[in-house]
Amino acid sequence: MYLLYLDESGHAYDPSTDFFVLAGFSIFERQTHWLEGQIDPVAERFSATNPREIEFHGSPMRSGKDEWKGVPPADRVQAVVDILSLLSDRQLKLKVYACVIEKKLLKPEDILATTFEEVACCFDDYLKSLYYKKDPQRGLVILDKSNYEQTIQTLSHVFKHVGHASGKLRNFAEVPLFLDSKASRLIQMADLIAYWIFRHFESGDSRGFNMISPYFARFGTRTAPMYGLKQHVTAETTERLAALAPHAHPFPGPTPKPALAAVGSATPLVAAATKPEDALDPAAGRRAPR
Repeated sequence: MYLLYLDESGHAYDPSTDFFVLAGFSIFERQTHWLEGQIDPVAERFSATNPREIEFHGSPMRSGKDEWKGVPPADRVQAVVDILSLLSDRQLKLKVYACVIEKKLLKPEDILATTFEEVACCFDDYLKSLYYKKDPQRGLVILDKSNYEQTIQTLSHVFKHVGHASGKLRNFAEVPLFLDSKASRLIQMADLIAYWIFRHFESGDSRGFNMISPYFARFGTRTAPMYGLKQHVTAETTERLAALAPHAHPFPGPTPKPALAAVGSATPLVAAATKPEDALDPAAGRRAPR
């Protein structure tokens, strides 16, 4: 079985932002424990005695707010980089799925349904491609608990039993499962993926997106290729993103693997002095969604 961890960034009804993103990654069920074991050492940098209290969420990590207040920007950005770099692990073969909506193109009440349909159908198509390769697998979608829970449960039931624009979801084992992100490192990783895709489209900050984009799902055939990033954006947005200049504060490289668990220089999540500059973003004080 393959598990698809998803989270959203932005809000369909928030007039202060222009985009909504639903995104995450798929992983084979027997690999989840190993992946969590790669994320936990990053948390130990900030709380050696109780690393489970550390949560990785894109917006507070970038801005240094909430539990990340007082943590130097360099430590926050290194944690982001080290988690996103796990997408490159060749043994895991993680695949990223995302749908990006420029909100002015749709009614607010249609945004969530569209993003979930696009992502769920793409994941279902990937599972179907495995079936044709004589590797039949079922899928399960796992999301962070949110105000969208009932809506997505209903959508999933309809898509599976009644159908959607392209047919029915035929390879899902069950309706989506909702977890508290506090209990799941993989939901937290999906949060980071969704947030940095959102940053690319909303603010033109492509640093995280550039780490993510090589791992969008690619499957299908030469004549009918499939791609894990679905976009509903204007031509103006496409032109704007194509003309982006390199960011003034580029991300560092990931921590070398042998040292990943031994990094001890990060500042714990306790009161600590920081500089006003933010290596994650010079405009870190600007409000941003999860």
